[in-house]
Amino acid sequence: MTGGNAADRGYGHACLVYDDPAALHARTVEQVGLGLAAGEQVWLFGPEQPDAVARRLASVPGFADAWRRGTVRLFRVGEAYRHDEAVDPRSQVRAYARATTEALAAGHTGLRVLAEATDLVRTAAQREAFARYEHRVDHWIRHRPMSAVCAYDRRVLGDAAIAELACLHPETNAEVPFRLHSGGDGAAAALAGELDAAGEHLFAVALERADPQPVAGRLVLDATNLRFVDHRALLLLRDHARRRGAVAVLRTRRPAPARLIELLGLTDVRVEVVR
Repeated sequence: MTGGNAADRGYGHACLVYDDPAALHARTVEQVGLGLAAGEQVWLFGPEQPDAVARRLASVPGFADAWRRGTVRLFRVGEAYRHDEAVDPRSQVRAYARATTEALAAGHTGLRVLAEATDLVRTAAQREAFARYEHRVDHWIRHRPMSAVCAYDRRVLGDAAIAELACLHPETNAEVPFRLHSGGDGAAAALAGELDAAGEHLFAVALERADPQPVAGRLVLDATNLRFVDHRALLLLRDHARRRGAVAVLRTRRPAPARLIELLGLTDVRVEVVR
């Protein structure tokens, strides 16, 4: 997995792309172990019946007792979600906010979720709604004691569909050119990786779905982990900020963006150098 300062404090938001169910099982075992060791409540969502999942996890230390006590909860995705409909991003984040609050009230240190969400993003409309949800929940996770792993089956969705979702996570094992996720220190969002011609369309889609909002006329983006940005991406950021009556501000350690902005004469895109 790459990226993600949220993980540094024990919580994070990751995208797991897999071709082999064994990889998903290994990550599930890992998340159950980490959650129980941290005193968290663990929720697992998948396409199978809970009893079948429980049998495969029976050898995980502490699992059987935790399942009986409700510390680990197993859900079938088709019963927890309407797989033939698109999720409502706002209500879904509210649901996890309530679940996190309830986990804390029950004496747990937080909530850890692993969701195999392939069935929820099969259509373009479902992916658009779920991508908007992914960015919203990423903001929640940054500031609350919740972590999540979103798992997607590459064999079912294909690389292009998965990229739409993976790029909105601070951590992923997918091959995506950039990541757009929640930002800290007053930033509307954070950017990592590289923004070049190869990822131009994906970035335009991700920016529209994440829809970072300006504050006091400034759309601040934490670009300290962005290795490269080309003129196309700067123009997309400029246009996104303009439509919201703001200027785009890149916080970066690199001098190249400021030189490119000067060459292009982009008066409504600015750079703040971070030392």
